[in-house]
Amino acid sequence: MILTNSKEFYEKLKIIRSHGIVKRPEKGAWYYEIENPSFNFRITDIQCALGISQLKKIDKFIERRREIAAIYNQAFKNNKEIIIPTEKDFAKSAWHLYPVQIQGIDRRKVFEKLHEEGILVQVHYIPLHLHPFYQKKFGYKLGDFPTAEKYYERAITLPLFPKMTNNEIKRVFNTIKKIINYYKI
Repeated sequence: MILTNSKEFYEKLKIIRSHGIVKRPEKGAWYYEIENPSFNFRITDIQCALGISQLKKIDKFIERRREIAAIYNQAFKNNKEIIIPTEKDFAKSAWHLYPVQIQGIDRRKVFEKLHEEGILVQVHYIPLHLHPFYQKKFGYKLGDFPTAEKYYERAITLPLFPKMTNNEIKRVFNTIKKIINYYKI
């Protein structure tokens, strides 16, 4: 689903969503042309209904996500091994993800130990230039984007979803603190 207030963007999206097809009624009601080859990006009626029902709850979802992010921020604010994400004054994050950076400790060990403890963290995202496709097609290599690479080496995304309970949140940050204390150098 894409929402936009740009008429130009909307018109382009309508073409892309339907195989790149543009109707030309002046040539007949049945006539169409493929303007830009594309795919079928139309969603089903069921997906539309679900999306509309979820949009009715979006303010509550975002509010809860912001509460969880604030709890995580408070829990980790004085921990030197964890860099918490920041929110600029001019922006208001919906906290779709809550990525932290682990410093001074092997991120892989922390990641694997969290999974052993049943806390399903993830890494978002592997820098594009490190994917084989972009390396082959554009010649990118390790070292081309050192800031992105440094972030990637340290990033772990913590669980964050609107139905997450305060006890689940507490379990996540207490477990991470315990693991970090165990692996401290």
